[in-house]
Amino acid sequence: MTSMSTPYEAGGRAAQKGRTRAALVAAARQLIADGLTPTVEDAAEAALISRTTAYRYFPTKRALLLAAHPEVGTVSMLPPDPPEDVAARLDAVVSNFTAMILDTEAQQRTMLRLSLEVDGADRGELPLRQGRAIAWIAEALEGLQGTMSDEQLTQLVRSIRATIGIEALVWLIDVAGLSRADAVALMRWSAAALLERATADPPPAPTGRG
Repeated sequence: MTSMSTPYEAGGRAAQKGRTRAALVAAARQLIADGLTPTVEDAAEAALISRTTAYRYFPTKRALLLAAHPEVGTVSMLPPDPPEDVAARLDAVVSNFTAMILDTEAQQRTMLRLSLEVDGADRGELPLRQGRAIAWIAEALEGLQGTMSDEQLTQLVRSIRATIGIEALVWLIDVAGLSRADAVALMRWSAAALLERATADPPPAPTGRG
């Protein structure tokens, strides 16, 4: 007997259940791309799947939106044969990250809105709050380990993250009025500038003061 704590799709008929789950996720992504924030019922209707079945896979709207987020399965933003030069590695990560953001901009904007709307206790469950981009940047900067303290390196990663991603893209396009191409170019330049400055003058460690 399947344990009550086991995800529904992990039970019998795994291939069929995998296809059903994939259909629900694909439907949710398309609805998000159309500018909507889909419920489980919306995704079920679009995927031609019963609501009862859909809820077995995604008990809540948040669970569905988490699965529909395009970054969930991405482990690294480096190319298959990454360069050794730190600056080149960082630019590759920023380029790939921003390309993914543009390809999935509607979904990214929806997730950004959700991250601002939900209660503080629930924010950690959302993809934008789970530090995936932080890990990708840190991987690009691995060559700097030993040249500055761990705290300084962490601060550099944070400062670069603050200049890229959907948050920066929205501000550069919606507020600053840049084109998407110019916004991406500026994010790449900002990341490179921060890296260059940090190698000469490492960022200050956090003090914990408000």
